[in-house]
Amino acid sequence: MSRTPSGAGSGREAGIYEIRLRGHLGPRWASRLEVSSLTRDTDGTTALRVTVVDQAALHGLLYKIRDLGLPLISVVPAEQADTTAHQSILPSHETHSRKGNPT
Repeated sequence: MSRTPSGAGSGREAGIYEIRLRGHLGPRWASRLEVSSLTRDTDGTTALRVTVVDQAALHGLLYKIRDLGLPLISVVPAEQADTTAHQSILPSHETHSRKGNPT
């Protein structure tokens, strides 16, 4: 018997997401990653806004981000990013152990 993960098919397939990374990406990465906006924040993070057609497209973008070597902080639907504080999904010792600055 196959089980569907909780939340599967909940309407979060396509949409606009905010992806937050530790480190700064230069402006040229917006077009290379095909994101609608790239914001470098003073706290040393970068926020990307992206519109994806499905979960496969979102995962494809996350693979590209992983290959840049910058730690992922969060991936949230844009409407949640606008109303909630950003919290790290990585233990504090991991967020400082890798450095990257692909500008």
